Parts: sequence; C-alpha cells; structure tokens
Amino acid sequence: MHQYIKEIADFDGKKATLKGWVANIRESKTNIFIVLRDGTGFVQCVVGLNDVGEEQFEAAKKLNLESSLALTGNVVKDDRQIGGYELQAENIEIYHIAEEYPIAKKTHGEHGVRFLADKRHLWLRSKRQWAIMRVRNQIIMGIHEFFQDRQFIQMDAPIFTGNACEGTTTLFETDFFGEKAFLSQSGQLYGEAMAMAQGLIYTFGPTFRAEKSDTPRHLAEFWMIEPEMAFYDNEMNMDMIEGFIKHVINRVIEKCKVELEALERDIEKLAKVNQEFPRVPYTDAVKILRGEQEVNGRNAITVQEEDLANAQKGIEEKKADIAEREAKIKAGMKKGERRFNEAKIVVMRKEIATLEEQVRNIPKWIESAKSFEGGEDFGGSDETVLTRVFDAPVMVYNWPTKIKAFYMKEVEGDPDHVKGVDLLAPEGYGEIIGGSERETDIEILVRKIKEHDLPMEEFEWYLDLRRFGSVPHAGFGLGLERIVRWCCGLNHLRETIPFPRRYGRLLP
Repeated sequence: MHQYIKEIADFDGKKATLKGWVANIRESKTNIFIVLRDGTGFVQCVVGLNDVGEEQFEAAKKLNLESSLALTGNVVKDDRQIGGYELQAENIEIYHIAEEYPIAKKTHGEHGVRFLADKRHLWLRSKRQWAIMRVRNQIIMGIHEFFQDRQFIQMDAPIFTGNACEGTTTLFETDFFGEKAFLSQSGQLYGEAMAMAQGLIYTFGPTFRAEKSDTPRHLAEFWMIEPEMAFYDNEMNMDMIEGFIKHVINRVIEKCKVELEALERDIEKLAKVNQEFPRVPYTDAVKILRGEQEVNGRNAITVQEEDLANAQKGIEEKKADIAEREAKIKAGMKKGERRFNEAKIVVMRKEIATLEEQVRNIPKWIESAKSFEGGEDFGGSDETVLTRVFDAPVMVYNWPTKIKAFYMKEVEGDPDHVKGVDLLAPEGYGEIIGGSERETDIEILVRKIKEHDLPMEEFEWYLDLRRFGSVPHAGFGLGLERIVRWCCGLNHLRETIPFPRRYGRLLP
C-alpha cells in the first residue's frame, strides 16, 4: 500500500511510500533531488547516499525525466519546498528508466505551439496542464452539484441528429446507415422535449461545430451543459445563470487553490463574481462598445487606449530586464543562479510575445468598436472591448431577431428583438453562455423555420411540443472549455481539453 502526495501532510514525521514519475531531477555529490509527481500533486524527494546506500544511489543517478519509481522514507515539514513537505528517502524501487524526454523541463518555454500540440499526450504531464485539468474536473463536479441540488434531472441528447439547431453552415455531415445525418451542434431542442416530461433537466455532452476558425475561442469538438426549465421566463433564466456561475466559480476558488497558484491566476479577480451581474440590453451594449455610454465612469475606448499604453510600457520594461539579466549571466554567476535567470528570461520572452500581440490587436479592436453597426452580432474583439469596462460577468439581453436562432421568443410588441441572453466573462474572455426564453407560438415558429430555410418535415416533432401542453420555458448553454479558459486565465481554448479537436488538428 502506498500513499498519495495530496495526503502527505497526514504523514508529517512518519514513514510513507510514494509512487510516481520524475518531474525534475538534479544531483550533488552525495544527494539526488527528485521532484516526484503522482497525479495528485508534486513533492521533492531527497535521495541521500548515506540513507539508501551506494547501490541504490548509483541506480538513482540513472533516472531522468518521466522515469517511474517508488520511494519510501520519512516525511519532513519544509515550508521552502513544493507543498511544504519533503520526503527523505530510505529505499528506492525503479519501475522504468524513461528514454530521453522530448519535452525537457529547461526548454519548456522555448517549444513552439505546434510542437507541444504534436506532443499533447506527453505535454499533459506538465504542471501547468495538470493544474488546468484538475480545475476542469472541479468545474464539472460543481456543475453537477448545482443542478442535482436543485432537483434537475440529467438526461442525454443524441449525438447523431437529422436536423440543425442553429443553422446548417457549421454542421459535420456523416453517414448513418445510408441516411444523411449530422453531429450535434447542441442538445437544446431535445432538451426542450425532455423538460416537458421532467420539468427541470440538463444535458452534458459533446457537441460539434464545423467552423473553419483557428482562433483562441474555437474548437470543433467541445462539451456543452444545457439546462432547460419548464415554466421559466427569461428573467428567471438570467437568475439561474447568475446563481449557477457563482456556484461553480466559488467551488473552484475553494477546491483549487494549489492549481490556481500553479497557473498564477489572480483569485481576487475570479472572486468578483460575488456581486450582482450587470444586465444590459443589446441596444445599450452597442452604445457602451462604441464609447458613447460609460459604465461607472469607465469608457470602453479609453480603457483600450490605456491597455495599449500599458502593453507598450510592459514590453519596454521586460526587454530592459532581460538585457540586464543576460549581461549578468555573461559576466558569470553560480550555476543555480544562472538557471534561475535563464528560466526568468524564457518566461519574460513569452510575456513579451503576448504583449506584442496586444499591441498589434488593440488598435484594430478600437477601430472595430468605434464603427460597430447596431443590429449585428458581436465578434470576439467586440466582446473583449465591451467586457473590459466590467469587473464581473455581464448579461447582454434582448438581441436583434435576425442574428439569433429561430427558437428564441420574440419580445412582446417588438418582433425585431428576441428574448435571448449572452453571458460575457470579464477580463476580455467574452461569451461563455448563450440562452433564451423559447418561442411558444407555433405560427411564429413555423414562419421562422421557413425564414431560416430549414426543412419543415424534420421539425415536426419539435412543433409537437407546442401542440401538446405547451408552457413558457427557457434555458441556456454553457461551453465547458470557455469557462475553463476563464477560470484558469488561459489565452487559448486548446489548453482546456485533454485532446483538442480544432481546425487543422486531428492528432494525437
């Protein structure tokens, strides 16, 4: 029986056996220092010549990154080490000496995005990816906890469908025993049918969009959470969204302190969900985006100009810091100090690349925001500009009819707008939830199906929901990977899922 690193505090001053893989290793004349990972955490293990004997010490010297082993020894409190503890080994059992690891720790920051994507099956082992996946897990657990505690029933929508949910241009077509079928864009239409049977339901499954978009916000395969509530209007829907997001984010803050620290995520920014979410009509959101209307004294255009100036200043400061460190390295310094400074330089170069991208993009974003035409959908940059003036998620509601799905309910007395709602995450992360009150008037639905050029015969089952016991109802869809991106403070969705499938990426 062995112990897990997450339990190591329970063995303070006691003997423990840990099994895992070498995440980092360095040695001196009489000691080998191993950072061990086992999936639950990381800990430093010290293998001393006098403690394990010459034979085991020599064997340990052959270890390299990702070699697998078991170490038995005493657990000692040491606040300087990872997790505040250290294992002082007395015995080693080596399972496998790994080949030369292609993702060497010292060059983590130097590998390109394509290389890391090609080695995704190995890159998942890095501390950063380990932390992201554990945050993802807690988000999933929080989702189930929220709905199950409120008497929702989890149900499953089909992945093969015969009809589109949100337009036909982003469907993956496939053969279903000789019949044309599509991979699901959303389980929402089926969710409506299930809600008419169970009252409160949610689906949680994979969905697919065939958009040829290689942006930080797009995946071809992703996971959606879609609750549907009978006897709900859009106000109640927005209340549910707000409570849901607060619950999930607070669970992550509570359960993932170590992981968020590893990701250098600003927890205080996440904690700002614990305030009332602003609710902004689309027409006002357009004015805010253009800089024609301020939010608590903040102007969207001015904020972008400040962001641009700060990015330019940050580039200059980091370049100066790098030059100073490189000069010191060239002049000579101890091995440990040199490695520390080289690692800092790698990190700062990545930060400079991010800032340089902002310098390239922000002027375009400003121009796009100033010239935005009402009635159009917000693009990714528009969402970024808009959300920068809020420090909590913001709900934009009552959208133009022409840009939203056929099933959204028209605003009473204003058929040009529908009772849709998008939840935009702060810090520029943009849309993570889309929802609406659903149209219950069968005549309006028939007209909209025709307007969207959808095959009427394939929606007859959906129209039956309005023929037999129709009730007001509403729901929403959360993109799991988008909330993971926001929680973890990531630049790209490709890091939010174990094996991303996106335009141009099918392997590994």
